[in-house]
Amino acid sequence: HIGAWGSKATLNFALSLCSHFHLDHCGALPYFSEMVGYDGPIYMTHPTKAICPILLEDFRKITVDKKGETNFFTSQMIKDCMKKVVAVHLHQTVQVDDELEIKAYYAGHVLGAAMFQIKVGCESVVYTGDYNMTPDRHLGAAWIDKCRPDLLISESTYATTIRDSKRCRERDFLKKVHEAIERGGKVLIPVFALGRAQELCILLETFWERMNLKAPIYFSTGLTEKANHYYKLFITWTNQKIRKTFVQRNMFEFKHIKAFDRAFADNPGPMVVFATPGMLHAGQSLQIFKKWAGNEKNMVIMPGYCVQGTVGHKILGGQRKLEMEGRQIVSGNVSQEGPSAVADWIRIHSELEVKMQVEYMSFSAHADAKGIMQLIRQAEPRNVLLVHGEAKKMEFLKQKIEQEFHVTCHMPANGETVTVHTNPNIPVDVSLGLLKRELTIGPLPDSKRPKLMHGTLIIKDNSFRLVSPEQALKELGLAEHQLRFTCRIHFQDPRKEHETGLRLYNHLKTFLKDYSVQHLSDTSIMVESILIQVTVQSEDPATKLLLVSWTYQVRFLFYTCYHTPGFQSPLPLSKGL
Repeated sequence: HIGAWGSKATLNFALSLCSHFHLDHCGALPYFSEMVGYDGPIYMTHPTKAICPILLEDFRKITVDKKGETNFFTSQMIKDCMKKVVAVHLHQTVQVDDELEIKAYYAGHVLGAAMFQIKVGCESVVYTGDYNMTPDRHLGAAWIDKCRPDLLISESTYATTIRDSKRCRERDFLKKVHEAIERGGKVLIPVFALGRAQELCILLETFWERMNLKAPIYFSTGLTEKANHYYKLFITWTNQKIRKTFVQRNMFEFKHIKAFDRAFADNPGPMVVFATPGMLHAGQSLQIFKKWAGNEKNMVIMPGYCVQGTVGHKILGGQRKLEMEGRQIVSGNVSQEGPSAVADWIRIHSELEVKMQVEYMSFSAHADAKGIMQLIRQAEPRNVLLVHGEAKKMEFLKQKIEQEFHVTCHMPANGETVTVHTNPNIPVDVSLGLLKRELTIGPLPDSKRPKLMHGTLIIKDNSFRLVSPEQALKELGLAEHQLRFTCRIHFQDPRKEHETGLRLYNHLKTFLKDYSVQHLSDTSIMVESILIQVTVQSEDPATKLLLVSWTYQVRFLFYTCYHTPGFQSPLPLSKGL
């Protein structure tokens, strides 16, 4: 809800992603960029960039010109907003800045719809937008590789629905339309201009051709031509069958479907009308519904999801008496925009009784519960966040996801903040010399167990390398310093220092036959790299101090405990790391 930010704000966002052209995903773009103050790039696919401004302008006209809204974006703002758009190709990696990159994946759903992967370093998020995992008559199924993102943000419109076979649904749809036409009724199919409209048009066109039916089929004026233009322009975004037959026959040039004029709604006899918008909340579809609702011969088929509060949602819930709100001109210049235009209308209320047959057949291009689980299985995310759904249904799906995939699943409400903890894997290059040296130490590596490696980590130009200490010193031009550890041991021995040292040397020589033991002076002994020195640091000459010194390279710890005449306690000869 961007309105919460106020009329103007300084927004520190790196980028904006628009998944597709449906208004619940792109409708606030001009407000966001031209009224709130976002000034960064807006990324979307080429079909979305082409279609967005048309739907945004249509949205503006309905909201401002017909409903009288005043605090709304203008036509110029739409144009200025679209200048900030950067169009991307599928599977193209776009480097947004030094650290951030994005990549688009095919989402099905509607022409140009895309899922986006956002990566910063080794951490990534996938935002699905709306997607469909089932191919249909004009689009393919959504696809993403096994990218294993830290977070998958998925729509959950049909969180608890598992659809029956598409062929059964199509057969049922055609049967109901045919029955209504045969009894002389009119069929209203509320749709959005692009997407399911084309899917159902192809279905009816094929059926009318096969059955040689004469009843007219109409589509909202102007939108069919625009839709056909963009489907021709972006034919590569459609499914394989349409791409193959496109040269011989364009599936979007309909023989039986004609442009609709609002006067046709009063014509006698059967007809089928595709009218926008798809939820019966405004526009031509609502006007036709009001005219036809009182006749039991007529039928309305809702082919997609309806938001709570819309007329579509009410009639699907069984409501047959509707409180309808309208407007009536009282005075003034109705074409004028601005505050004075509001005074030209008064609101009127009336009750509408619905006698027509109401049917729901899900031709929605959203993934069902099975499809959502399929995408999660495909992408293998570490965390999932559900959006774009109803709370109770999302809760059910959340539990299923956590049970099956053993990942954390979130479903935040609007305005709620979620913190996702990640465990980034940092790639490190290991020098060949270090690998060879480590292989000579200890047992051979086991592929099932990680091997601990000792080396020096060099971080340079955002890259990590593990090398031997010698190589690191050479590369960095540093001198080696040796760090020694010293242990002080006090013991009693009446002999002179050099005698104690000699006896200690002979003792070590006897017990440490496998080690190099050297007598350096009267009081100093070297065992490998361990230095042992006998000294007197007391007024009592019988109290001796034994200094044992070693470097961090000494890896073995050994103790030799002995007791000889004159030595009063067990003596630890050396320690190592």
